Amino acid sequence: MRILLTGSSGWLGRFLAPRLRAAGHRVTGLDVAPGADTDIVGSVADRATVDRAFADHGIEAVIHGGALHKPDIVLYPAQAFVDVNVTGTLNLLEAAVAAGNDRFVFTSTTSLMISASIRAGKGGGAREAAWLTEEMAPLLPRNIYGVTKLSAEHLCRLHHLEHGLNIVVLRTGRFFPEDDDMAHEIAENGPNTKANEFLNRRLTVEDAADAHVAALDRAPTLGFETFIVAAPTPFLRSDCAALIADAPSVVARYFPEAEALYAARGWTFPAHIDRVYAAEKAERLLGFRCRTDFAAILAALADGAPLPFAHDPAYLSPGANRATPMSRGLL
Repeated sequence: MRILLTGSSGWLGRFLAPRLRAAGHRVTGLDVAPGADTDIVGSVADRATVDRAFADHGIEAVIHGGALHKPDIVLYPAQAFVDVNVTGTLNLLEAAVAAGNDRFVFTSTTSLMISASIRAGKGGGAREAAWLTEEMAPLLPRNIYGVTKLSAEHLCRLHHLEHGLNIVVLRTGRFFPEDDDMAHEIAENGPNTKANEFLNRRLTVEDAADAHVAALDRAPTLGFETFIVAAPTPFLRSDCAALIADAPSVVARYFPEAEALYAARGWTFPAHIDRVYAAEKAERLLGFRCRTDFAAILAALADGAPLPFAHDPAYLSPGANRATPMSRGLL
């Protein structure tokens, strides 16, 4: 199948493109910055670029991973997020419908599920952690990234309803390698933070790529579906009150060895966990389960092996070393 992969020079794209080719697909990469898997340098916000990609490469399906992301909030104005994340998605959906495509995979985010009240956690008076599934409503994203991703999801749903385009929306947890853009607000950072997030909200980029391949394969049988994609949590819904009150005690109950392994590295657990992303629907309907979970992190610590996730505080998204959003080809 001839696949248009947007965001092909980005962190996800560089892992996803080889997997698609290994599955027998012909991949055309589209990104604002050059890369090993990028055939077309341009923005999804430019409809002419999108139309040429379809016409010149005979595109039969789209995996739309290109976007401005949460760490980009400190780099780009709000209008750039609207142009790329909303208008760009609309351009691709309309082109896919016009070309008669039968499947479309959209990379969304669990970030759009977090309101300010959930993020406040215990400090905001919450009595238990939020147990988040795809049925959560209403969705009240707290930043421009979440707002534009939710708008793009609505465009996907609309194109399924009006045109019958089969679409899988993947709300992925965190898998970016750089530090969080709000690192100044958290006590620990780097590998310790990423390891902790495998308890409730993170996955590896390799698992994210594999989820997209699975979504592409299953899309025609699903119609329109939205899935949370994150490492399987060890927690149960009944743990939510204890997670907000004393998260380390809950972790110790499931992983008695964790405290010593963390102490050997000088690591700590979060005092409170304010939300858990439950990914059971993806396992049930998509047939996908992340390979790397928190137990794998502990196994690596115990064996003195490399951590099974990437951490690169110097990582920059494609084009981020250029001076302005305009010069990055986004507007």
